[in-house]
Amino acid sequence: MSLYERKEVYDEAAIEKMSASYKSVLDVIGEDPEREGLLKTPERAAKAMAFLTSGMDVNPSDILKSAMFEEDHDDMVIVRDIELFSLCEHHMLPFIGKAHVAYLPTGKITGLSKIPRVVDAFARRLQVQERLTQQIRDCIQETLSPRGVAVVIEARHLCMQMRGVEKQHCITTTSAFTGAFLDDPKTRKEFVQLIGRTI
Repeated sequence: MSLYERKEVYDEAAIEKMSASYKSVLDVIGEDPEREGLLKTPERAAKAMAFLTSGMDVNPSDILKSAMFEEDHDDMVIVRDIELFSLCEHHMLPFIGKAHVAYLPTGKITGLSKIPRVVDAFARRLQVQERLTQQIRDCIQETLSPRGVAVVIEARHLCMQMRGVEKQHCITTTSAFTGAFLDDPKTRKEFVQLIGRTI
C-alpha cells in the first residue's frame, strides 16, 4: 500500500453524466477535449463538483446528535476560525472564508469537532453566504436547544474577484443570532470580543 492512498466513493452514473457535460463545455469554449492535457479533465471536474456539493446528502442535525452529551455547563462555547469553502449558486465560483460559531448550552453539548462538520455540511452545497449563516445557526438552535446561538462568517467571493467588479480585497461579513445573543447586548459583545471582530 502506498503512503498516499485516498479512497473516494462516487455515484458512477452521475459522474459519467457530468463528465459528458463538462466535455461539451470544453468543446463549446473552443478547446480540444481530446488533447492530452484535457483527456481526464471532464471526469476530474465532475468528481470535484460531486465533492463540493456532497453536503446535499448530509443531515447536519445528525452530525450534532452523533456526539451529544448531557453536561452541566451553561457558559459560552465558541469554535472560531473554521475554514470554509463553498460555491456561489449564482456563478458556481468559490467563496472562501472563516466561520465563528458560539452557543450557550442548557444541559446539552456536542463534540467540538461536530461544529466544523456542520459548517462543512452546509457549505458543500450551492450557496449564498447569507443563507449559509442562517442554516448553521438554525441547525444548532433546533438540535441542541441552547439559550442562544451566534454565527459570523467572513468570506472572499471569487465571483467578485475574478469577474464582475474585479475587486480583490472585498470581504463579506454576515451574522445570525438567536436567544441571548439577540436579547442581551452584553452577551453579544462578549462573543464579538472573543472572536476578535467588530460587528
